[in-house]
Amino acid sequence: MWRSPEPKKSYDIIIIGGGGHGLGTAYYLAKEHKLKNIAVIEKGWLGSGNTGRNTTIIRSNYLWNESVYLYDHALKIWENLSNELNYNVMFSQRGVLNLAHNEHDVKEIKRRMSANRLNGIDSKWINTQEIKKLVPIMNTDNLRYPVLGASYQPRGGVARHDAVAWGFAMRADEMGVDIIQNCEVKNIITKSGKVTGVETDKGIISGEKVGVVASGHSSILAKTAGIKLPLQSRPLQALVSEPIKPVINTVVMSNAVHAYVSQSDKGELVIGAGTDGYNSFTQRGGYDVIEDTVRAIVELYPIFGKMKMLRQWGGIVDICPDASPIISKCEINGLYFNCGWGTGGFKATPGSANVFAYTIANDDPHPINAPFNLNRFVTGKLIDEHGAAAVAH
Repeated sequence: MWRSPEPKKSYDIIIIGGGGHGLGTAYYLAKEHKLKNIAVIEKGWLGSGNTGRNTTIIRSNYLWNESVYLYDHALKIWENLSNELNYNVMFSQRGVLNLAHNEHDVKEIKRRMSANRLNGIDSKWINTQEIKKLVPIMNTDNLRYPVLGASYQPRGGVARHDAVAWGFAMRADEMGVDIIQNCEVKNIITKSGKVTGVETDKGIISGEKVGVVASGHSSILAKTAGIKLPLQSRPLQALVSEPIKPVINTVVMSNAVHAYVSQSDKGELVIGAGTDGYNSFTQRGGYDVIEDTVRAIVELYPIFGKMKMLRQWGGIVDICPDASPIISKCEINGLYFNCGWGTGGFKATPGSANVFAYTIANDDPHPINAPFNLNRFVTGKLIDEHGAAAVAH
């Protein structure tokens, strides 16, 4: 599907990380900015990090203006991405529900919906009866988690995570981007305040510009360049059930319950929760989170009680103090970071890649990602999206 070249001695631009964000960045650098001599370096196989280890939910109903502009930019690209890449990413706009289980949930969700409407986002309130009609299998009268209503974004949905990586990889490869797999970057090399390349297990590769899109390991790579990023890396767990016939045709999320569910095209229930409560680089996580998640899911959907779990996994998410990402250049000339997405990285993939490519190409941020700079942790102008993240960080 794409070439597997040996790395050249030097490139104009090196992207560290072969997930959706990294491959998409290389694609837009080549397509929109007509740049050549680009490499994507991935320590494993394409999509072996968080791109292949998430629950594929896509939405843009965040609270603050800055976040809405970023995530809706991504959603608009999602809507035409299969055509653009000439590859079916299986984007399905089946809608996303955010449940309210108590008075605080109701007020917080309605506040966010009002902000959404001011920004032209298709977010609306639906009552318990409408939820029951949309998701008949839900136990809305649950004594522990009564369902009082929900926000609903019809344009939201899911996509095939692997297909996104493959689509970007094929099109980038066609435009001459070198995609180098099984090549781990050990150090970012700098000299006199400027990036000069990277040290890998296949040798030193020179580069005039380096973009780091390494999800949970971004802070480790940043340290090699003398930069301390304000990130915590934690496992984010998910699981899928055995496949069954279609029973749920939307995505249902619950912040209070810390569990969300959708159904894949293969019939599996795709179930996720909040992050583990400790920093770790494991791709498994603790079983207590799975137990709590399954307990909540079974209470909301009693029909799932006798189903078997097919497999479970964890991704390593990097979380900023304000639950918003970093898409920014830094004090070292030619070094750029795209990280800190927490649990929201997949939904932003094409939009993030698009504005990050602009930032690298122009050495200046796109207006959409300008607020997501590193300097906000100095000025205090944070973009606090913990409430709209929909899962516990």
